[in-house]
Amino acid sequence: MTSDRKLATELEAREVAEHAREDSWERRSFAGSLFEGSPHLDLVHPHPTSDPEEQARGAAFLRRLEQFAAAHIDGDAIDREGWVPQEVLDGLAELGAFGIKIPVKYGGLGLSQLTYVRALALVGSRCSATGAFLSAHQSIGVPGPLLKFGTEEQKARYLPRLAKGALSAFALTEKDVGSDPANMSTTAELAKDGSHWILNGEKLWTTNGPRADIIVVMARTPARDGSSRKPITAFIVETDWPGVEVAHECSFMGLRGLSNGILRFTNVRIPRENLLWDEGKGLKLALITLNTGRLALPAFCAAAGKACLDMLRDWASHRVQWGRAVGKHDAVAQKLGGMAADTFAMESLAELTAAMADTHRLDIRLEAAIAKLWASEVGWAVVHDAVQVRGGRGYETHDSLQARGETAYPVERWLRDMRINMIFEGSSEIMRLFIAREAVDLHLRVAGDLVNPKAPTGARLRALVRAALHYAWWYPTRFLGWGFWPRHSSFGRLAPHVRYIERASRRLARATFHAMVRFGPALEKRQAVLGRLVDIGADLFVMTAVVSRAQMLVAAGKDASASDLADLHCRRARRRIGDRFRALLANDDKATHLVAKHFLEGDLVWLEGGIVPLDEYRTGATAPTEKRVPACAPVTVG
Repeated sequence: MTSDRKLATELEAREVAEHAREDSWERRSFAGSLFEGSPHLDLVHPHPTSDPEEQARGAAFLRRLEQFAAAHIDGDAIDREGWVPQEVLDGLAELGAFGIKIPVKYGGLGLSQLTYVRALALVGSRCSATGAFLSAHQSIGVPGPLLKFGTEEQKARYLPRLAKGALSAFALTEKDVGSDPANMSTTAELAKDGSHWILNGEKLWTTNGPRADIIVVMARTPARDGSSRKPITAFIVETDWPGVEVAHECSFMGLRGLSNGILRFTNVRIPRENLLWDEGKGLKLALITLNTGRLALPAFCAAAGKACLDMLRDWASHRVQWGRAVGKHDAVAQKLGGMAADTFAMESLAELTAAMADTHRLDIRLEAAIAKLWASEVGWAVVHDAVQVRGGRGYETHDSLQARGETAYPVERWLRDMRINMIFEGSSEIMRLFIAREAVDLHLRVAGDLVNPKAPTGARLRALVRAALHYAWWYPTRFLGWGFWPRHSSFGRLAPHVRYIERASRRLARATFHAMVRFGPALEKRQAVLGRLVDIGADLFVMTAVVSRAQMLVAAGKDASASDLADLHCRRARRRIGDRFRALLANDDKATHLVAKHFLEGDLVWLEGGIVPLDEYRTGATAPTEKRVPACAPVTVG
């Protein structure tokens, strides 16, 4: 891969991404119905439940896993040494933790997505890096795509090894490829005799890669049928094959025990039968696999929230300042109450989306993306607040606290480990764009050619007629519907929130339509506007998850305080939603974008004066020093 190769244009990148997405909705989506203004509550309430026999087997496995984690997984030692011991991975493999969802006939445990995310939460509560091994192996590593798209021969050959502990990974990212796969440079060429493929290239940030046995590699393959677009194809590669090498092992701010690095492929011979799914379907394979793969992150985030609550229940009750326990001071109590409600919401989100995946009758691409986006951002805020409540001891490391005889809660480690979740498996910014694209899919199918500058006149005229007929019915119905008492009275004290979800859903659909009319083709550039629409829909979905789970817990005779948590969460969410609706029209987007434009054009280099420049860190770039104000130069005002 050369640093000066031509990168893909914006149009090429969009075409690659659009070609890879699922272009139809063959199954129903609750989140999709929220964005369309007609939420189908029956899809998520009553809360989906698992098969009783599977629940019993899953509970027994989770008890064994919890005992193992408590006895053998030392998160602080792993963080300190930057290494998950092989005996820990071997022990997890012996328990079956590397084959939780792999069917029994292939040597796995054959358990549900719900049991799987609960297992990740248990392990992650002890050590996030160890949890990442299990997640990267099963969520997006070889087992996931192999179960969905592999041949029976491929499954019989690889799944038993993977279930027993052969570590797997997924190799997509490259130096110029993050969320934009159009710039992929790794290639696979079919040999002249057709017996094997020849793989060349380099992959960056391959989680589990340096210790993996079997990996899925994404590569460009030759164009077919005269197309200029080179397709992306997935291959199963074994790391002990000649030509596979670990070029570099990366280290990070958090997850210090993570095995992650650069993998280099030099004339690697891949048997033809190791092509996964079909030529050109690699990126679609990745996106479909991520629909369930992303559900791991909400579980990790909920586990972090629970750990913070465990710590603060002790600390905030016994740490006395100004004659009272710190938790009884209102400023701290406000944080504690919000953290408890947010943690309940994250767990509700993780449980509902996993249960939805287990039904195998819903399209959860939107739900999975929302769960990942919302939980990663809220989880970060919860740990951030936990550090604040813990004070100076929150900033001090575990080892330092322990050395001086303090209770050594590892909250500083939790903070470092949590930060990556807003980047893993699609950054928050990319997630908002992905959700927005799926949320407006109905409108694009109806009127897409109207806002497509490349569409021919005939297509635009047909779209105009189609849109006029559709919206003559659709738009008025987004105002209709009874969203007040006594509707949904079965939800008791939470009924007002359910009624609000319905009203806000219709308002969201109208606001999305108004944005499309107002901005037209330029809407895709108004990412702040799209982000607000997405965040409104996300909060409405999380509110639904919280209310549904609270009702289930109360009905099962659990503590009625679940309703208090749900009520608080919904109150806070409704305030956020109201603010975002108002900000759709009254905002600072243009002023902010103007300042960013000045910044990128170098007009604000003077603002960087007064520091020692970072020129020593730049490679192959000229530092913008011509407008910089020297550190000691006087600044004249007026």
